Amino acid sequence: MPITNQQVAGHSFLRQMYDDSYFPDHVVDRGKAILLRLCERIEAERPSDLESLYALTQAATEEFNLLDREFVAAGSGIETVAREWICDEFCFVASAFGFTEADAGELTAGRDW
Repeated sequence: MPITNQQVAGHSFLRQMYDDSYFPDHVVDRGKAILLRLCERIEAERPSDLESLYALTQAATEEFNLLDREFVAAGSGIETVAREWICDEFCFVASAFGFTEADAGELTAGRDW
């Protein structure tokens, strides 16, 4: 399902991670796919409040929890800088869909990275 939100459609997700050779592109690609699926779910389900949005972001956060293992297996990992970059992307998504009051910590509250 193509993304219809123009702000999201034109966004380069995880650009900083692609620019850093520490993070293997093939694993970053999977992270980008998680974020795009999150956007597709938001467009499809149209959450009406923060609680509904957080339910969707928590599912994506759990996918990133699993993805961290792939980063580690590839000699990398979701460490301090990457954690901030990924959290920034979650904030971008929330804002792009009109949830400007979303709490950054709540968006990824279930993270273990």
